[in-house]
Amino acid sequence: MDGTKENPQFKCLPERLTLGVTRILENMPGVVDVRLAEREPAEKRSLLSWEQKNNCILPEDLRDFYLTTDGFTLTWNVKLDNECVPLGCMTINSVGRLQPLLQPTQVFSLPNAPSLADLDWEESSAECGSNVSTLPPHFDFRSRIFELDSCAGNGKVCLAYKNTTPGSVAQKSEIWFLDRSLCWHFLSPTFSSYYRLMITHLGLPEWQYSFTPYGPSPLAKWASLYQPLTSRSEFSLTHSAGNSHINKLDPTKAFKAKAKVPTPKKKPSTPCSLASNPKSQGSSGRPGVVKR
Repeated sequence: MDGTKENPQFKCLPERLTLGVTRILENMPGVVDVRLAEREPAEKRSLLSWEQKNNCILPEDLRDFYLTTDGFTLTWNVKLDNECVPLGCMTINSVGRLQPLLQPTQVFSLPNAPSLADLDWEESSAECGSNVSTLPPHFDFRSRIFELDSCAGNGKVCLAYKNTTPGSVAQKSEIWFLDRSLCWHFLSPTFSSYYRLMITHLGLPEWQYSFTPYGPSPLAKWASLYQPLTSRSEFSLTHSAGNSHINKLDPTKAFKAKAKVPTPKKKPSTPCSLASNPKSQGSSGRPGVVKR
């Protein structure tokens, strides 16, 4: 195993695996403690065992990823007031932790206990689903969903197989995001495109909410300062979706100064005008007196 790590081909593996994002983070001001957890490749028998157990075929790009590294974890911190604050986290669960989102009903549970399948109806899916042509996954037998990332409790990134039937092998999968209100949002059609999205957003807190109509929380928006290239993606997505939460303000009309009506100025009386009036009244200078 030591000879494998000394191989130059494996020394540049973290650089190719992270697409060079570690060097970008290390050169950013205020970013400290960039850590990439090195993991061994997954065995082929573990991938075959997962497929047989869940009756699903792993996508080719995800299979190649697991044959390179069994999971992925990259974290980085920022230094604020001489304290290291955890900020970025990129995670892909290992094959062993690629568990179904809907666990089977346990024996000691109540027979009429509510489940996620009870929340699955067409009206709610049409209202809270993303504005894409594809339909969101279902919580019942029509879909098989597996958790790729728990998103630190802010949602779940899932590998979803849709339009499945009991007893058949599921083959086509997509990447979806399940937010905390149990609404689905489409992320990418393949694992490779999702992996590039995760690297591009640097694993910032709640970056998956940029693909929702309401965007990240105000507490997480300040982290977009570390990634200016994607800080405007939220507005462009919500604006195109016609989100009613955004105030459509026209600054040219709101901040336009009102035109002031000029007030007429009175002409002041001049001494010369007063002096000219007695001449018109008479030669004596007294009005109403006629010289005989």
